[in-house]
Amino acid sequence: MAESRDFFTKYGFLLSLVYLTIVCAGFFVMGAISNQSWELWYLLWNLFLAWVPLGFALWLMNMLKRKSWSTIQGMVLSLLWLGFLPNSFYMVSDYLHLQDYPRVDIVYDTVTFTCFVLTGLFLGYASLYLVHIQLAKRLKNQMNTWLAISAVLFVCSFAIYLGRDLRLNTWDLLLSPAAILFDVSDIILNPGDHLHAFTTTVSFFVFLLSIYIVVWQFVRKPRMMYK
Repeated sequence: MAESRDFFTKYGFLLSLVYLTIVCAGFFVMGAISNQSWELWYLLWNLFLAWVPLGFALWLMNMLKRKSWSTIQGMVLSLLWLGFLPNSFYMVSDYLHLQDYPRVDIVYDTVTFTCFVLTGLFLGYASLYLVHIQLAKRLKNQMNTWLAISAVLFVCSFAIYLGRDLRLNTWDLLLSPAAILFDVSDIILNPGDHLHAFTTTVSFFVFLLSIYIVVWQFVRKPRMMYK
C-alpha cells in the first residue's frame, strides 16, 4: 500500500497527463463517429509531438544525475528538447481550424480543441519547468535563469509563426535547414516586410511567458495562497 502511494506521489502528475491524453483521444473518437469523418486526425498527431519534448526533458534530467550538462549527450538532448518544444505550444493555433469543415456540433468541437490545447500546454510547461529547475541550480542568479527561460519561450513563439504561417516544422531543421535559414534571415534583414511575423511572435511570447509565470509561482509557492 505504501509503495503504491509512493508511486502515485512520484508519478502522479505524469499519470494525470496520460489521463488527459486519453480524454483527448476519447473526445476525438466520439467526434469522428458523430461526424462520420476523421478530418481532425492532425490533433492526435500534434498531441503526440507535444509529448516528445517532455520525453527528452525527462531523459535529460536522468542524464544530469550522472553527467555534466556540457557533455555531448547533454547538448544533443537539449537541442532535441528545444527543437520539439514549440510543438507543445503550437497547438494553441489549432483553433484556426474550428470552422474549416462543416461539423455536427461546433460547441463539442470547441471543447475537443480546448482539451487538446490545454494538454499540449501542460506538456510544454512541464518539460520547461524541469529544465528551469536544472538551470536555476547551475546559474544561481535568478535573473539570468529567467532570461534563459524567456529566450526559450521567444524561440518557441517565433517557431509557432514559422510553423503556422510558413508551414515549416521541426523536421525541416534536418531536412531543409537552408530553407529555414533563408526565411529567418529574410525576416531579420527586412523586418518592415514581415510585420505579421513580429506581431505573431510577440503575441505568443507574452501569452506563453505570462501563463508560465503563474504556473511557476503556483508550483513553487502554493502554500502562500492559504496563509
